[in-house]
Amino acid sequence: MSDPRPEPIFNAPWPALVAAASILVPHVLLLGAGPEAVYALALEPKAFWRGDWTGVVTMLFVHGGWIHALTNAAFALAFGAPVARLLGLNGRGGGIFFLFYLACGVISGLGFAAIHPESLDPVVGASGAISGLMGAAARTMDTPGRVGPILGPRVISLGLGWLIVNLLMAITGGILTLGTGAIAWEAHLVGFVAGVLMIGVFARWAGGQAFDPH
Repeated sequence: MSDPRPEPIFNAPWPALVAAASILVPHVLLLGAGPEAVYALALEPKAFWRGDWTGVVTMLFVHGGWIHALTNAAFALAFGAPVARLLGLNGRGGGIFFLFYLACGVISGLGFAAIHPESLDPVVGASGAISGLMGAAARTMDTPGRVGPILGPRVISLGLGWLIVNLLMAITGGILTLGTGAIAWEAHLVGFVAGVLMIGVFARWAGGQAFDPH
């Protein structure tokens, strides 16, 4: 059985590296733009329900500070690596990886907007998409190279741990975003569940991946 632990950055598969770069590069480019530029790309739930739908995508590429961006980039490498290997490291597999990443991020944003439809707080960050990678990776940890059961031991243990972490985030407030945006902890949990549920479909789409439905 192979070791499920994340490998060093120099061994990370290229889709995981690109996911991390999609977090860090926009953050660097927006450093001198001021908070208004970040707010313009954030998800604002009330504006979303009024028809400004772009925020559920653009929020994935802006972050509230270096701590926020670096943390998400590190998690993208850690949890993106097993998902990328599962889906394949050719062009097709990489494309499916990014569609999966975006789908988890968008669903997490939609979930947050549905829970807080009247909120005016700007929500930024790729944490929902990263949580989706976490959920997907959890389904590979008990069955390396395959998609394991939805309620497998690692899915349950990692899910419970992530729930506790996010409840602590809800209590402690905007530490990671340094006050720039809300801590969308509900979006993190929605993203995790989306990743757990959708990875089987995406793995089958990628083709050639073993699947354990039990």
